[in-house]
Amino acid sequence: MNDLTQTPEMLIATMGARARKASALLAGISDADKANALRLAAQALRDQTAQIAAANARDMENAAANGLSPAMLDRLRLDAGRIAATADGVEAVAGLDNPLGSVIGESVRPNGMVLQRVRVPLGVIGIIYESRPNVTADAAALCLRAGNAVILRGGSEARESNRAIHAAMIEGIAAAGLPADAVQLVPTTDRAAVGALLKAAGLVDLIVPRGGKSLVARVQEEARVPVLAHLDGINHSYVDGAADPKMAQAIIFNAKMRRTGVCGATETLLIDRAYPEPAALIGALIGAKCEVRGDEDVRALDAQVKPASDEDWDTEYLEAVISARIVDGVEEAIAHIAAHGSHHTDAIITEDGAVAERFLNAVDSAIVMWNASTQFADGGEFGLGAEIGISTGRLHARGPVALEGLTTYKWLVRGTGQIRP
Repeated sequence: MNDLTQTPEMLIATMGARARKASALLAGISDADKANALRLAAQALRDQTAQIAAANARDMENAAANGLSPAMLDRLRLDAGRIAATADGVEAVAGLDNPLGSVIGESVRPNGMVLQRVRVPLGVIGIIYESRPNVTADAAALCLRAGNAVILRGGSEARESNRAIHAAMIEGIAAAGLPADAVQLVPTTDRAAVGALLKAAGLVDLIVPRGGKSLVARVQEEARVPVLAHLDGINHSYVDGAADPKMAQAIIFNAKMRRTGVCGATETLLIDRAYPEPAALIGALIGAKCEVRGDEDVRALDAQVKPASDEDWDTEYLEAVISARIVDGVEEAIAHIAAHGSHHTDAIITEDGAVAERFLNAVDSAIVMWNASTQFADGGEFGLGAEIGISTGRLHARGPVALEGLTTYKWLVRGTGQIRP
């Protein structure tokens, strides 16, 4: 147990030392045993659905009283279906292929030495996240299966939910004979603990922030540990002049309205001036009580469209609001995305293969789609099991980060007595 009388710095140092020891123990544990631990943890989540739901109800009540936004409340909410989906996600991670020990590359040098690059765990990972309590289970499962120990620091708004989920995960992990210290939850909501975790170089090998702009900015500013960043999801859907109207309307409606509070939601709609039915796209969104903020051309389509400000093109709404603009073809759409996008997820809807390929190759985002909803920006939908987050950077891992993204590699060199001249 952690001593809550410790300072945040002492607490993180203690947890980090225990995590480092646990990561060393994990190196000697078989992949089958790690997968079994996750299956037991998934079952514990199912068995403790009532306790988790009760804990979440307390968090929801407090969050509502504290004025949390509807989008944040949606992220926080757990019902029986979401708890079941979380358990299924943990079990899915147990069924994924083991990345550890796989040979990335191999070569034989002229002197006969055999060189291999082999996947190994990163070590100890710190996850700092807000609102979504399912991250407690997802992050624990992915880190453990990839051979890493993890220190979880959830947001204060999900404190009770995180504790309940963590308890269930630990029950399964311990039942399988794995070290409970492989998955630790920071027991305090003191913000100083975040700062201590960010500065825990030598104890923590990677920090992964999952949350709003202010959290990510703080992490990037203060971290003395490498950061795998997930920035804003300012996602665009571009409807080309050659788009099928029925398909375009279905995709745009889903991309914005399926769940407005997820990072894969479309926030800006770009419509080719040559597209024949732009008013239907706008009308369907307004009819679903989505506020549309548009340029003059879009406002001319529907009197209910509000004027878009310069700030709107750079905003991740995470609610039923969308900005919309008419553009002159794919090149202007690409230019708009380059100027205002966040390198997360952008999509084109078109029946013109050449235009689609131009968009796919020119848009510099972690995920670029053709004729699909941006709401598919999710590790589970990509067949990766649960995800640790979607990386919008260019180093180490990009897009949905799952098992492979939580590994690094080392060189193995096998010789027969070679010496360097």
